[in-house]
Amino acid sequence: MADLEDRPTLLLVDDDLTFGRVLAEAFEARGYAVRVAHNVAEGLKAAENDPPEFAVVDLKMPGPSGLELVAKLKDLDENTRVVMLTGYASIATAVEAIKLGAVHYLAKPADADEILAAFRRDEGDIGVRLAEKPFSVNRLEWEHIQKVLTECKGNVSETARRLGMHRRTLQRKLSKRPARS
Repeated sequence: MADLEDRPTLLLVDDDLTFGRVLAEAFEARGYAVRVAHNVAEGLKAAENDPPEFAVVDLKMPGPSGLELVAKLKDLDENTRVVMLTGYASIATAVEAIKLGAVHYLAKPADADEILAAFRRDEGDIGVRLAEKPFSVNRLEWEHIQKVLTECKGNVSETARRLGMHRRTLQRKLSKRPARS
């Protein structure tokens, strides 16, 4: 095996300890030098002195969202290839992740091979499968909430005001997984 210094560096930031451990082991088995963090602050601290070549960043974690970390990682080194990974996928957050510099956006569960393929993809895929039916009303509601939340820079109170709903109602909706299409 190559010297430790010769291995590509990968920063994995996910608040799910078990998922993070399993994914870190999978990347290490594929020859990567992996650093693991569990929130944005830890991820930024791990990257500040030695920005990684690759990063896998979870979207929804305690504290700031992974979108903030994507932007900061790209500020530290514009060549860092970032894949956003989430169990709370939405069109709004996918668009923002790409605008902030992520090279790809994957919904969980994703394995190491899918993430590695995402790191290598530089082009769009014109053959991507199109949805056979429109989103459900519940999914459209989720997408709209995510869009407004993104416009409000993650401020739940302001989002609730703009949507005309009680803040606690919005928090309940946000704590659930997105509705299936």
